[in-house]
Amino acid sequence: MNRLRTVIDALEYPIERADAREELSDVTLLYADGRESLAAVVARSNDDVFRSMEDLEAAVFGNVPVEAVGEPGQSDGDA
Repeated sequence: MNRLRTVIDALEYPIERADAREELSDVTLLYADGRESLAAVVARSNDDVFRSMEDLEAAVFGNVPVEAVGEPGQSDGDA
């Protein structure tokens, strides 16, 4: 997930979801508990077209599983 921005910034925008899936089919996201194809994550998006890199990035972060971003049960600052 750390290099996501570099990968999706290389695409030309706007880009349709099907084209983004094809362009990103060889990219694998590494999660805290496994891995998944970036194309599979993009496929779960409700957007038909990504107008910018930020749009695609938001769609990816909105569609990765909760377990992808840290240890299960981990908290960000509950004291």
